[in-house]
Amino acid sequence: MSRKKRDNRKKVKQKRAKKLTPLGIFLRTFFGVLGVGLCGILIYSYVFRSGSRPQGSGELGGVREEESREGLASFWEIIPQKEDVREAMQHISQETDTDTGIYADVLADPEYMAANNIYSVANKTDGIVTVGFAGDILFDDEYAMMANLKKRGAAIENAISQPLLSCMRDMDIMMLNNEFPYTDRGTATEGKTFTFRADTSTVSYLSDMGVDVVSLANNHSYDFGEVGLLDSLDTLREAGMPYVGAGRNLEEASRPVYFIAGDIKIAIVSATQIERLENPDTKGATESSPGVFRCLNPQRLCEMVSQAKQNSDFVVVFIHWGTENVTQPDWAQLDQAPKLAEAGADLIIGAHPHCLQGIQYYGEVPVVYSLGNFWFNSKTLDTGIIQADISREGIQNLRFIPAIQSDCRTDLACDGEKERILSYLQSISYGVTIDSQGNISQGNISP
Repeated sequence: MSRKKRDNRKKVKQKRAKKLTPLGIFLRTFFGVLGVGLCGILIYSYVFRSGSRPQGSGELGGVREEESREGLASFWEIIPQKEDVREAMQHISQETDTDTGIYADVLADPEYMAANNIYSVANKTDGIVTVGFAGDILFDDEYAMMANLKKRGAAIENAISQPLLSCMRDMDIMMLNNEFPYTDRGTATEGKTFTFRADTSTVSYLSDMGVDVVSLANNHSYDFGEVGLLDSLDTLREAGMPYVGAGRNLEEASRPVYFIAGDIKIAIVSATQIERLENPDTKGATESSPGVFRCLNPQRLCEMVSQAKQNSDFVVVFIHWGTENVTQPDWAQLDQAPKLAEAGADLIIGAHPHCLQGIQYYGEVPVVYSLGNFWFNSKTLDTGIIQADISREGIQNLRFIPAIQSDCRTDLACDGEKERILSYLQSISYGVTIDSQGNISQGNISP
């Protein structure tokens, strides 16, 4: 660290040290009043109880003595009693926590936040952070979604309906699976059936949607090689869009992204177990080379989850797993879900199968096995958003918001379609109850 930065930080600390807290102001005022009171008592004792006190039983002497007693009684009334002091101190302490927040020191240090992948967001409800999750998106010009969007007009409202966009934008934190690289360079992976990439300018659609963080831990982030992945990282960083699940090396690819909202700190860890090969097309990051965070062997992922748990109030694992176009979880999903819950995950969200899969709890930890496509291809598919309302104590409410991808658009599902999707999700879920509004709770209902 340079001398200039050290001097600046020293000045900031000195400035903070000089700044009085609300509790300090209260104590200074209290002892000031108490000091004045003691002085008043001494004056009263000297004037009215000493030999110089006015004597006589006349009307004037009696009136003055009565007035002085009333004045002294009034004076004692303004000095807080013991219980009043205790209550006032407790109230001020609570106000101090609310005003500054338990993460105030972190938020006041941008360098520390940048170095530790921490972001600040505003939460609309005091004590609650609302986090939304959806599945796969694709901005590739050579595929149907973008081709149709350009015909309709470039605005994102021509791809995702306004009611659904409003829902996404209302989330305090919104997350999607970014299933492609942003690049115009590189060579498509030889022999791969589908390879995707998008123009770097399309990254602006993420902000248009209300997205706050994306996962790059998937089997298409490396479709145009190392240069394509690096272009993606640069594009997202320049757009101010946090990402997780890929990086210039394993340390960056595996590290969580943190969000602080009020007094709640949420960690998001992302990894992929696709493809299940020793030498996959989608390269895993190493100590010295770029790639995605692979978790076919979940040991490092579990270690990162445990570390995130120690550094946050709530941990989300956004994981790329499962078998494409299969509605039931496969053996690898069923194997890793309880391990992640044991490691410290509070919520597990899955992607990759391109269709909805069911929901299950491991202890108190909900596992949403797959959210399917969100805005990815021209097929008509059920999809939706998981909304988690999170407090410092954990999930206060978990809800599935049904939607439909059709004709290269994604819309909120309404009326009969909403009821149908919720009924279907209930039928493929395990030990949960999903009510008519999509609220999810642990129960004895099974398929």
